[in-house]
Amino acid sequence: MIAGVIKILRNKTELIILILVALLCLLAIKNPSIQFKKSITSYMLLVDVSQSMNAEDLIVKDSQITRIEYTKLLLKQIIDKSDCGSFFSINIFVADNIANIIEPVEKCKNYDELMDTISKLEWRMAWKGNSRITFGIKSAAKMQDSLNFPSKILFFTDGDEAPKVNAINRVNLDDFNLGEELIFVGVGGDVPVPVKRYNSRNMYVGYWGSDIYDSLPGATGSRNSDSGKDEPDPSVASADYERYLTKLYEEYLISLSEQIKSQYIKGELSDEFTSEILDNRPNKKIESEFQIERPSLFIALILTVGLHFRRKLLVLLNSL
Repeated sequence: MIAGVIKILRNKTELIILILVALLCLLAIKNPSIQFKKSITSYMLLVDVSQSMNAEDLIVKDSQITRIEYTKLLLKQIIDKSDCGSFFSINIFVADNIANIIEPVEKCKNYDELMDTISKLEWRMAWKGNSRITFGIKSAAKMQDSLNFPSKILFFTDGDEAPKVNAINRVNLDDFNLGEELIFVGVGGDVPVPVKRYNSRNMYVGYWGSDIYDSLPGATGSRNSDSGKDEPDPSVASADYERYLTKLYEEYLISLSEQIKSQYIKGELSDEFTSEILDNRPNKKIESEFQIERPSLFIALILTVGLHFRRKLLVLLNSL
């Protein structure tokens, strides 16, 4: 009688397991998804590639390098020190707009791609002249909306605008509500220096002249003009006193950050700088989908294997 009861319970247990396996297989075929919010750490790296970033006023290992090369070192340092699971996108700023080079990708899975793209950033990526930072931050906000991937915006720039901001061409930023998600990273030296000028083959031909853009309010000028139209090379300053001088416009970037309630940090190749950047990590959540096809099949497989070994074990016990 006891053996019969055990047999009935065994058969009932096996029946329940088989029903569960069948239900899990049907669930895997339907493959529904579960919507949930996931916390992420993401940075939008925005790099100024206007030609003032070609100025050589920064020192690394006793050698002078350009602002753009220094920026590349800063970017690589930030990515190196960040945790796996952090996301980065790479964007460039020119004139009054930005362009996305790499959409948000996870650091460790895409490390080589990120580093290779950073190494190739240069002034010839520019598609237009001049530089309007206020337009740039508005474009960055639109880009973030289009990517639908909330990120902390790190804007690497020397703050050198053309034409210079004045009462007439100043952009109203009262409606800009992304200030807390933006950090200006200042790149450049405090002493004015000339800017090297290159032709379309990226060969040095001289220095930019001080007449690179009209001084009238709102002028668009010819600064950073298309070097593809060099005949054969672009015009340059003929004397030292004619050279256009540039520096890190730190006061302007600080005042701009205060206006939109953002933050300003001077870019330095130091652990302190990297820590300050990464300590300002964004605490954002994105909508994510969890597909249950594979978990369902895995559980069904485990139950099937367990049922097989259970039968083997019972046969062994009965034979004793």
